[in-house]
Order: sequence, then C-alpha cells, then structure tokens
Amino acid sequence: MRVPRTLRATVGAVLTSALLITAGGTASADQTRKDLWPLEAFGAGQLWKDATGKGVTVAVLDTGFRETHQDVKGQFLPEPYFGKATQAEGAKNLKPGEYVLDHGTGMAAIIAGHGHGPGGSEGVKGLAPEAKILPVPEYKNTGMATRWAVDHGADVINMSYSEGRSADTCESIHYAISKGAVVVAGMGNDAATEKSYPVGCPGVMGVGAVDQYGKSAEFNNYNSDMDLLAPGVAIPAATGRSDASYHTENGNSGSTAYVSAAAALLKEKYPDLTPGQIANRLVKTAGLPKDQKGLKLPDAHYGYGFIQPGPALRKDIPEGSKEGPLPMPKGKASSQLDVGAPDPDPPMGGKAALNRALLYGGVGLGVLVVVGGVVAIVVATRRRKNAGGQSWG
Repeated sequence: MRVPRTLRATVGAVLTSALLITAGGTASADQTRKDLWPLEAFGAGQLWKDATGKGVTVAVLDTGFRETHQDVKGQFLPEPYFGKATQAEGAKNLKPGEYVLDHGTGMAAIIAGHGHGPGGSEGVKGLAPEAKILPVPEYKNTGMATRWAVDHGADVINMSYSEGRSADTCESIHYAISKGAVVVAGMGNDAATEKSYPVGCPGVMGVGAVDQYGKSAEFNNYNSDMDLLAPGVAIPAATGRSDASYHTENGNSGSTAYVSAAAALLKEKYPDLTPGQIANRLVKTAGLPKDQKGLKLPDAHYGYGFIQPGPALRKDIPEGSKEGPLPMPKGKASSQLDVGAPDPDPPMGGKAALNRALLYGGVGLGVLVVVGGVVAIVVATRRRKNAGGQSWG
C-alpha cells in the first residue's frame, strides 16, 4: 500500500517496514496490519516514544461494543455502564451485512487497540494503544450520555455520528468542555453542506476524512464546522460478527476516532492544557497536500488541514488562550438539563434504534480499489430525516 508523500513527509521520520516489525524482529504477515496505512503515515513507532495515551480515558459514544474482540479485549474500563448494550440486543432485527451494534468496537480499536498475535503485531493497533476506553452505548439520549461520560472520568469524547439537534445536545457538550474534556465529532458522509449535530455545537472539533494521498474525501460533508481531517479511507476496522472479524471501512467514523486518539496522546503529554489548547496544537501543526498550499484557512473541505500527531506532540507551540482557535461555548455550563424541560430525545426502541445508519459508509462493502494515485469513493449513507435520527460514521 502506497503511503502518501504529503502525509509521510510531515512526520519527521523515514517510514519503512521497520514500523511493522514485531518485538522479536520478525515482520508481520498479517494483512490487516499491512493495510493499516495511518500508523505508517503518522510514524507511529516514533510517536509512541513521546506518548501512548497512558492514563487517558476516551469515552466512545456509540451503538454497542464487542468487548471480547481480540484487538481490544482488556482496553475497556469496567462497570458502571451507561445503558449497556450487548451484541445480542436487537440482533434479530439486523439485515445481513449490518453491524450497527458493533460499530463502537471499530472505533475503540482505532483509538486504543492493542492488536493480537506475537508482540501485538497483527490486527488493528490504535494510535493511542495505552489509552482506556469508556464504552457508552447510547440508544436514548446523547445529551445524557455525554454528561454521564464526563462525570465518569472522560478526558476525550468520541462522537462518530450525526443527528438532529435536541434541547440538550450543545448544552451537554458545553458541560463536557467546562470539565476539561476534549469533544470530537464527525462531519457526516453525505457530501452535503447542511449543518448537523453534534459537530455543529461550539467547542466540538469537527472532523472529515482524508485519503492516503492527502485529499479530502469526496463523501465528506463540508461547511464552516470542518476543522481537521484525518485518515478515513480504506481503513481496516475491527468490526463484524466475531471476535476475529475485520472489514475495510470508509467514512468520518474512523477519521473522528483518529483525532480522538491524537487528542489522547496530547492529553498524556500535556495534561494541563485545556480542550481549546489541545485543539490549538492540532490546528497549528495540520498539513495540506501540495495542490492545496495557499488555501485560505479554515476551508470548508479541508478545515485547517490533516492532523500530524508527531509535530503536535513535539513542536514548541505557545499554549495560547484557554479557548483556543475554534469557536467555544459562551457563559456558564449547566450541570443538568432544566428540570421542567421535556425529554429532548425520547426512547427510540425497536426499529427506530436499529435503523441508525452507519456513517462508516463502507461497513460490509469490502475493500476499496486504489487505481494510480486517485481514490474515487462513492459512499452511500442512510440518514434519518427526523430530529431524533442518527447516522453513524
């Protein structure tokens, strides 16, 4: 798999097959690890000398988790759980090829997977492999889920989905940021300009996908909420119906998880930085492909550019203001939704819960074919049009 020169040249290290060598010195024959191009592009072997995410808790708000998958077993924090969803829950209503209850597993692995096999040399390894995952299976109220995650120690909150705005969507994110949590959300996969949530809330780092050649993916939603790009094309993911299942995925879910993982690395190395100052490091070190140099930033398609975790960790960058470079919520955050307010997200049972379409447009669709230097992707996504509906990315 070709690693883009645009991404490769920025990590400050020569990338060779040595990055994929096991602790014993034998190159891994595992195809999933071979295809995991973001680790090579980021120069992960060098990154992990600076930070691995140790001591950092990343909350993943998602549909469900296979905690026994071989690449993430042991990476999840123990109970309590917020509305714990099991793999069997509602499975009888899933159509062939649908893995909606397993989406959180793929995100957890991208963030903090340890792989498997000799020296963890096979399968999916996360960008922050020593971070811990707080699984938050949320089927009813994302505002409540966000608050719960913060109150249970989340340092970073990963939201690989889009939905309509409820009464507590942005207020709960305001609460999270006021408590020092970095909040990361995907832009969506409809190649559309309309605003969605939670990415539309002040304080959220909005993420789109970039391919192996530094190009903003064609399926990205694009508007003023776009802040950063991260790998989200042809990404091996630990998803499926078994503890050893994998699929090649495309969408904003993976790119959101990579930014969350980068934030976890920064949280470990710079624990006193505010969410805005973490964003500042990612924005100030973001890169652009050669054909986009001189672009007026932030750009609707590129934001400030694709993340470069190495420079973000190592560069001498002034802390800057507590708010950072991105729009932040104003005023004092409420610790809870107004008592008299109606439930903004009534329970979504049965079909409504299970019809949440994956933003990760490639789930179960197989591997992308890369021809020459161009990756052409058409990702079909199903989005609910009512205010409570969600798309998973």
